[in-house]
Amino acid sequence: MRDMLKMVLVLSLICGISGLTLATVREATKNRIEEQVLTYVQGPALAQVFTDYNNNPVKDRKTFDTADGPITVFPALKDGKLTGVAFEQFSGGYGGPVGVMIGLSVDGSKVEGIGITTMKETPGLGARASEADYRDQFRNQPANDIALTKDGGKIQAISGATITSVATVTAVNNAIKIFQQLKDKLPTAWGS
Repeated sequence: MRDMLKMVLVLSLICGISGLTLATVREATKNRIEEQVLTYVQGPALAQVFTDYNNNPVKDRKTFDTADGPITVFPALKDGKLTGVAFEQFSGGYGGPVGVMIGLSVDGSKVEGIGITTMKETPGLGARASEADYRDQFRNQPANDIALTKDGGKIQAISGATITSVATVTAVNNAIKIFQQLKDKLPTAWGS
């Protein structure tokens, strides 16, 4: 009995030290991880979303509070004037969450474009969502009319990847709803 208590005590001590070490490493690397995501994931997606801007959306980003929690908004500025905003949304795909960077015009009337940030979809099927042929269907579409053709919209689903197609359309529509919560705050946030 005494040996068993000794083993439990040692095991608990090892687990406690391991947990503390992991938490410390996570906190110490948090800012570096965020910087890497901004540089290598969200930054390239923003380049696919906006076509006409002369600022650094990653550097000029701001965080806003919404009913669903804080959200980071990336601005597109042309000669100091806000022309559009983008933010990332997720929706359930076939292989897990599909991350989509959605750009909207400053008045929210149209989708500027989308870029895929993260996904684990099937190569050759759902993974085609990141290709320009699919992404470009969203460019300059009216924000009140984003739907797949099977649902009466103009977005042609990826053949054999309906779940991924639905996920991207859902993420875009979620972004449009969030934009409605933020639209009054956006122009003043960047001095436009």
